[in-house]
Amino acid sequence: MINAKKILIALLIFLGITPLVFAVEAASLKFNNSSATVSNGGTFQIEVIVDPGSDSVNSADIYVSYDGTLLKATGVSAGSLFPTVTNDVATSGTVYIAGMVNDPANSISSSGTVAIITFEALKEGTGTLSFDCNSSKVVKNDLNATNVLTCTSNGTSAVTVGAGGSSDPTATPVTDGTGETPTELPQTGIWDNVARLAIPGALLLLLGGALRLIL
Repeated sequence: MINAKKILIALLIFLGITPLVFAVEAASLKFNNSSATVSNGGTFQIEVIVDPGSDSVNSADIYVSYDGTLLKATGVSAGSLFPTVTNDVATSGTVYIAGMVNDPANSISSSGTVAIITFEALKEGTGTLSFDCNSSKVVKNDLNATNVLTCTSNGTSAVTVGAGGSSDPTATPVTDGTGETPTELPQTGIWDNVARLAIPGALLLLLGGALRLIL
């Protein structure tokens, strides 16, 4: 017959692993708008947002990729999420943004705007703003400075200039910072998904084994 002590132990084991199974939320990078429309020669702004998920983070290195023949990044202004923000727009097709806290004790645990990018439209056409996840990082507040960014959770923004026509119908948007559209997800995103599925299964298997031993 099952006694109360064994039931209590089983319940404590279940409650202990439940947060590990269901409370995992990864960091991600997003834009405040999923699309933007601008006239040829006009300008528009878009916010770059860091969502730390369930972590507290100290810094972020962000690489925004875009079609340098369609758009030109003319400037970056700091958002309110990090107290220190730097940027580099010198390379056509890429905007680099770095945000960091001044004191690790004041780590960031809420979503917010790290920077605002201003783009100028160079010609009519369509393109995509995206994050180069092979280079971007969101750094956790821990001794290992763990990168907690999950590529598959990142956002994009579709840009239309003028009527959206393109002088080169074979042109494709730059989506990975290399000038080519990737044919597969970055490896970091793949392994994040594998870990996300494998960890809950392993924990539930351990729970089943523990219950079999004590019942």
